[in-house]
Amino acid sequence: MPGPRRRSILISRLGGRPLGGVLDELRGIILDGEVPPGSAIPVDAVAAAFGVSRIPVREALMTLIGEGLVDHRPNGGYRVTTMTAAEFTEIYLVREALETAALRAAVELATEEDDRQARAAHGALDAAINAYDGRLYHRESRRFHLALLRPCRMRRLLHMLDAAWNMTEPLQPMTHLGGGERALLHADHAGMLAAFCARDAEALTAVFAEHHHRLQAAIGALPHDTGLFEPEDQAGSGTPSRSGPGMGMPIGSGSGPIGSIGAGGRVSGVSGESSPGSSGIGAPGSSGG
Repeated sequence: MPGPRRRSILISRLGGRPLGGVLDELRGIILDGEVPPGSAIPVDAVAAAFGVSRIPVREALMTLIGEGLVDHRPNGGYRVTTMTAAEFTEIYLVREALETAALRAAVELATEEDDRQARAAHGALDAAINAYDGRLYHRESRRFHLALLRPCRMRRLLHMLDAAWNMTEPLQPMTHLGGGERALLHADHAGMLAAFCARDAEALTAVFAEHHHRLQAAIGALPHDTGLFEPEDQAGSGTPSRSGPGMGMPIGSGSGPIGSIGAGGRVSGVSGESSPGSSGIGAPGSSGG
Protein backbone atom coordinates (compact mmCIF):
# COMPACT_ATOMS: atom_id res chain seq x y z
CA MET A 1 0.00 0.00 0.00
CA PRO A 2 1.52 3.33 -0.99
CA GLY A 3 2.53 5.68 1.79
CA PRO A 4 1.13 9.16 2.33
CA ARG A 5 1.79 11.57 -0.50
CA ARG A 6 4.44 14.15 0.36
CA ARG A 7 3.42 17.76 0.27
CA SER A 8 4.88 20.05 -2.38
CA ILE A 9 7.76 22.31 -1.30
CA LEU A 10 6.10 25.16 -3.13
CA ILE A 11 2.78 24.57 -1.37
CA SER A 12 4.57 24.38 1.98
CA ARG A 13 6.10 27.76 1.25
CA LEU A 14 2.74 29.25 0.34
CA GLY A 15 1.20 27.83 3.49
CA GLY A 16 3.58 29.72 5.75
CA ARG A 17 3.24 33.24 4.38
CA PRO A 18 0.47 35.76 3.75
CA LEU A 19 -0.67 35.39 0.18
CA GLY A 20 -0.64 38.25 -2.27
CA GLY A 21 -1.22 37.98 -5.99
CA VAL A 22 -0.65 34.60 -7.60
CA LEU A 23 1.97 35.94 -10.02
CA ASP A 24 3.97 37.87 -7.42
CA GLU A 25 3.96 34.99 -4.94
CA LEU A 26 5.06 32.37 -7.46
CA ARG A 27 7.74 34.63 -8.90
CA GLY A 28 9.08 35.45 -5.44
CA ILE A 29 9.30 31.81 -4.39
CA ILE A 30 11.11 30.81 -7.57
CA LEU A 31 13.56 33.71 -7.30
CA ASP A 32 14.17 32.83 -3.66
CA GLY A 33 15.91 29.70 -4.89
CA GLU A 34 14.13 27.42 -2.42
CA VAL A 35 12.32 25.60 -5.25
CA PRO A 36 15.05 23.81 -7.25
CA PRO A 37 15.28 24.20 -11.04
CA GLY A 38 13.36 21.41 -12.75
CA SER A 39 10.82 21.14 -9.93
CA ALA A 40 7.23 20.55 -11.00
CA ILE A 41 4.60 23.19 -10.24
CA PRO A 42 1.26 21.54 -9.35
CA VAL A 43 -1.42 23.80 -10.83
CA ASP A 44 -4.33 22.34 -8.86
CA ALA A 45 -2.50 22.55 -5.53
CA VAL A 46 -1.40 26.14 -6.20
CA ALA A 47 -4.97 27.09 -7.11
CA ALA A 48 -6.25 25.50 -3.89
CA ALA A 49 -3.63 27.32 -1.82
CA PHE A 50 -4.79 30.67 -3.20
CA GLY A 51 -8.47 29.77 -3.17
CA VAL A 52 -8.80 30.50 -6.88
CA SER A 53 -9.57 28.57 -10.04
CA ARG A 54 -6.85 27.17 -12.27
CA ILE A 55 -7.25 30.06 -14.73
CA PRO A 56 -5.32 32.77 -12.80
CA VAL A 57 -2.66 30.21 -11.91
CA ARG A 58 -2.16 29.29 -15.56
CA GLU A 59 -2.11 32.97 -16.52
CA ALA A 60 0.60 33.61 -13.93
CA LEU A 61 2.62 30.64 -15.16
CA MET A 62 2.41 31.86 -18.76
CA THR A 63 3.83 35.21 -17.63
CA LEU A 64 6.65 33.39 -15.83
CA ILE A 65 7.36 31.38 -18.99
CA GLY A 66 7.85 34.70 -20.77
CA GLU A 67 10.25 35.80 -18.03
CA GLY A 68 12.32 32.64 -18.43
CA LEU A 69 11.49 31.31 -14.96
CA VAL A 70 9.05 28.53 -15.88
CA ASP A 71 8.78 26.02 -18.72
CA HIS A 72 5.84 23.91 -19.86
CA ARG A 73 6.16 20.54 -21.52
CA PRO A 74 3.20 18.77 -23.16
CA ASN A 75 2.03 15.97 -20.86
CA GLY A 76 4.70 17.05 -18.40
CA GLY A 77 3.16 20.12 -16.83
CA TYR A 78 4.85 23.26 -15.58
CA ARG A 79 8.34 23.25 -14.08
CA VAL A 80 10.85 25.74 -12.79
CA THR A 81 13.24 26.41 -15.68
CA THR A 82 16.60 24.68 -15.79
CA MET A 83 19.58 25.69 -17.88
CA THR A 84 22.84 24.27 -19.14
CA ALA A 85 26.23 25.76 -18.30
CA ALA A 86 26.39 27.21 -21.83
CA GLU A 87 23.05 28.96 -21.37
CA PHE A 88 24.17 30.30 -18.01
CA THR A 89 27.29 31.75 -19.65
CA GLU A 90 25.14 33.33 -22.35
CA ILE A 91 23.04 35.13 -19.76
CA TYR A 92 26.16 36.31 -17.95
CA LEU A 93 27.47 37.82 -21.18
CA VAL A 94 24.25 39.80 -21.47
CA ARG A 95 24.50 40.89 -17.85
CA GLU A 96 28.11 42.00 -18.27
CA ALA A 97 27.30 44.21 -21.27
CA LEU A 98 24.28 45.82 -19.61
CA GLU A 99 25.96 46.34 -16.25
CA THR A 100 29.08 47.86 -17.81
CA ALA A 101 26.97 50.43 -19.67
CA ALA A 102 24.99 51.23 -16.52
CA LEU A 103 28.12 51.62 -14.37
CA ARG A 104 29.69 54.08 -16.82
CA ALA A 105 26.59 56.26 -16.72
CA ALA A 106 26.08 55.88 -12.96
CA VAL A 107 29.55 57.03 -11.99
CA GLU A 108 29.03 60.28 -13.90
CA LEU A 109 25.71 61.03 -12.20
CA ALA A 110 26.29 59.73 -8.67
CA THR A 111 25.87 61.96 -5.62
CA GLU A 112 27.22 61.85 -2.08
CA GLU A 113 23.97 60.17 -1.05
CA ASP A 114 24.63 57.46 -3.62
CA ASP A 115 28.08 57.01 -2.10
CA ARG A 116 26.51 56.63 1.34
CA GLN A 117 24.09 53.97 0.12
CA ALA A 118 26.86 52.09 -1.67
CA ARG A 119 29.02 52.08 1.47
CA ALA A 120 26.08 50.85 3.54
CA ALA A 121 25.44 48.02 1.07
CA HIS A 122 29.12 47.08 1.19
CA GLY A 123 28.93 47.04 4.97
CA ALA A 124 26.13 44.48 4.74
CA LEU A 125 28.42 42.36 2.55
CA ASP A 126 31.10 42.58 5.25
CA ALA A 127 28.60 41.25 7.78
CA ALA A 128 27.71 38.33 5.50
CA ILE A 129 31.38 37.43 5.02
CA ASN A 130 32.00 37.56 8.77
CA ALA A 131 28.94 35.38 9.39
CA TYR A 132 30.12 32.78 6.83
CA ASP A 133 26.61 32.96 5.41
CA GLY A 134 26.55 32.13 1.69
CA ARG A 135 22.86 32.84 1.25
CA LEU A 136 23.11 36.18 2.98
CA TYR A 137 26.13 37.09 0.87
CA HIS A 138 24.26 36.10 -2.27
CA ARG A 139 21.38 38.37 -1.33
CA GLU A 140 23.48 41.34 -0.25
CA SER A 141 25.72 41.08 -3.32
CA ARG A 142 22.90 42.06 -5.62
CA ARG A 143 21.92 44.91 -3.32
CA PHE A 144 25.47 46.21 -3.51
CA HIS A 145 25.52 46.04 -7.30
CA LEU A 146 22.16 47.80 -7.36
CA ALA A 147 23.55 50.61 -5.21
CA LEU A 148 26.22 51.23 -7.86
CA LEU A 149 23.82 50.88 -10.78
CA ARG A 150 20.80 52.86 -9.65
CA PRO A 151 22.34 56.33 -10.24
CA CYS A 152 22.54 55.68 -14.01
CA ARG A 153 18.83 56.63 -14.26
CA MET A 154 18.35 54.46 -17.35
CA ARG A 155 15.13 52.71 -16.43
CA ARG A 156 14.84 50.55 -19.52
CA LEU A 157 18.41 49.32 -19.30
CA LEU A 158 17.95 48.51 -15.62
CA HIS A 159 14.73 46.65 -16.37
CA MET A 160 16.51 44.51 -18.97
CA LEU A 161 19.35 43.84 -16.54
CA ASP A 162 16.88 42.88 -13.83
CA ALA A 163 15.20 40.40 -16.18
CA ALA A 164 18.52 38.82 -17.18
CA TRP A 165 19.67 38.66 -13.55
CA ASN A 166 16.44 37.00 -12.44
CA MET A 167 16.92 34.16 -14.92
CA THR A 168 19.89 32.85 -12.94
CA GLU A 169 18.34 33.33 -9.51
CA PRO A 170 16.68 29.90 -9.16
CA LEU A 171 20.21 28.44 -9.32
CA GLN A 172 21.52 30.67 -6.48
CA PRO A 173 25.02 30.53 -8.00
CA MET A 174 26.84 32.44 -5.25
CA THR A 175 25.75 29.97 -2.57
CA HIS A 176 27.68 27.17 -4.30
CA LEU A 177 31.03 28.93 -3.90
CA GLY A 178 33.47 28.40 -1.06
CA GLY A 179 34.46 30.98 1.52
CA GLY A 180 37.78 31.67 -0.19
CA GLU A 181 36.10 32.39 -3.51
CA ARG A 182 33.60 34.70 -1.85
CA ALA A 183 36.48 36.53 -0.15
CA LEU A 184 38.10 37.21 -3.55
CA LEU A 185 34.80 38.43 -4.96
CA HIS A 186 34.36 40.65 -1.92
CA ALA A 187 37.78 42.18 -2.54
CA ASP A 188 36.56 43.02 -6.04
CA HIS A 189 33.52 44.69 -4.50
CA ALA A 190 35.80 46.85 -2.36
CA GLY A 191 37.70 47.92 -5.46
CA MET A 192 34.47 48.74 -7.25
CA LEU A 193 33.27 50.83 -4.33
CA ALA A 194 36.53 52.79 -4.18
CA ALA A 195 36.43 53.53 -7.92
CA PHE A 196 32.76 54.49 -7.76
CA CYS A 197 33.30 56.98 -4.94
CA ALA A 198 36.36 58.38 -6.77
CA ARG A 199 34.22 58.84 -9.91
CA ASP A 200 36.75 56.81 -11.91
CA ALA A 201 34.73 55.13 -14.64
CA GLU A 202 37.72 53.36 -16.22
CA ALA A 203 38.87 51.84 -12.95
CA LEU A 204 35.31 50.87 -12.01
CA THR A 205 34.59 49.04 -15.24
CA ALA A 206 38.01 47.36 -15.21
CA VAL A 207 37.50 45.98 -11.70
CA PHE A 208 33.95 44.97 -12.58
CA ALA A 209 35.13 43.06 -15.67
CA GLU A 210 37.69 41.15 -13.59
CA HIS A 211 35.05 40.48 -10.94
CA HIS A 212 32.54 39.21 -13.47
CA HIS A 213 35.05 36.89 -15.13
CA ARG A 214 36.24 35.63 -11.73
CA LEU A 215 32.67 34.71 -10.79
CA GLN A 216 32.04 32.95 -14.11
CA ALA A 217 35.27 30.97 -13.77
CA ALA A 218 34.48 29.95 -10.20
CA ILE A 219 31.02 28.73 -11.13
CA GLY A 220 32.34 26.98 -14.23
CA ALA A 221 34.86 25.09 -12.11
CA LEU A 222 32.21 23.62 -9.80
CA PRO A 223 31.93 19.80 -9.85
CA HIS A 224 29.40 18.55 -12.38
CA ASP A 225 27.60 16.48 -9.74
CA THR A 226 26.30 19.56 -7.89
CA GLY A 227 23.09 19.48 -9.92
CA LEU A 228 23.47 23.19 -10.60
CA PHE A 229 23.18 22.83 -14.38
CA GLU A 230 21.27 20.58 -16.72
CA PRO A 231 23.58 18.24 -18.67
CA GLU A 232 24.17 19.47 -22.21
CA ASP A 233 23.11 16.11 -23.65
CA GLN A 234 19.64 16.55 -22.13
CA ALA A 235 19.14 20.12 -23.30
CA GLY A 236 17.44 19.15 -26.54
CA SER A 237 15.06 16.58 -25.06
CA GLY A 238 11.38 17.37 -25.26
CA THR A 239 9.75 20.53 -26.54
CA PRO A 240 9.01 22.80 -23.59
CA SER A 241 7.09 26.01 -24.20
CA ARG A 242 9.18 29.13 -23.92
CA SER A 243 8.95 32.68 -25.11
CA GLY A 244 9.88 36.25 -24.36
CA PRO A 245 13.07 37.05 -22.46
CA GLY A 246 13.34 33.48 -21.25
CA MET A 247 15.85 32.91 -24.05
CA GLY A 248 14.49 29.40 -24.70
CA MET A 249 16.09 27.67 -21.78
CA PRO A 250 14.95 24.02 -21.89
CA ILE A 251 13.93 21.89 -19.00
CA GLY A 252 15.26 18.46 -18.27
CA SER A 253 14.45 15.70 -15.90
CA GLY A 254 14.96 18.24 -13.14
CA SER A 255 14.82 17.42 -9.47
CA GLY A 256 11.38 15.89 -9.34
CA PRO A 257 8.19 17.53 -8.23
CA ILE A 258 8.32 20.57 -6.00
CA GLY A 259 7.62 18.19 -3.25
CA SER A 260 10.35 16.48 -1.29
CA ILE A 261 9.40 18.01 2.06
CA GLY A 262 6.68 16.77 4.35
CA ALA A 263 3.58 18.73 5.31
CA GLY A 264 5.35 20.46 8.17
CA GLY A 265 8.50 21.17 6.21
CA ARG A 266 8.19 24.84 5.44
CA VAL A 267 11.42 26.19 4.01
CA SER A 268 12.57 29.56 5.25
CA GLY A 269 14.22 31.22 2.34
CA VAL A 270 16.21 34.22 1.48
CA SER A 271 17.85 33.76 -1.81
CA GLY A 272 18.48 36.38 -4.23
CA GLU A 273 18.26 39.86 -2.86
CA SER A 274 15.30 39.63 -0.57
CA SER A 275 11.96 38.67 -2.03
CA PRO A 276 12.46 39.86 -5.54
CA GLY A 277 10.00 40.75 -8.20
CA SER A 278 10.40 41.66 -11.80
CA SER A 279 9.37 45.26 -11.50
CA GLY A 280 12.83 46.44 -12.45
CA ILE A 281 16.18 46.45 -10.78
CA GLY A 282 15.13 49.41 -8.73
CA ALA A 283 13.20 47.01 -6.53
CA PRO A 284 15.10 44.57 -4.33
CA GLY A 285 15.84 41.43 -6.22
CA SER A 286 18.08 38.50 -5.73
CA SER A 287 21.73 38.29 -6.24
CA GLY A 288 24.66 36.87 -7.98
CA GLY A 289 28.04 38.47 -8.25
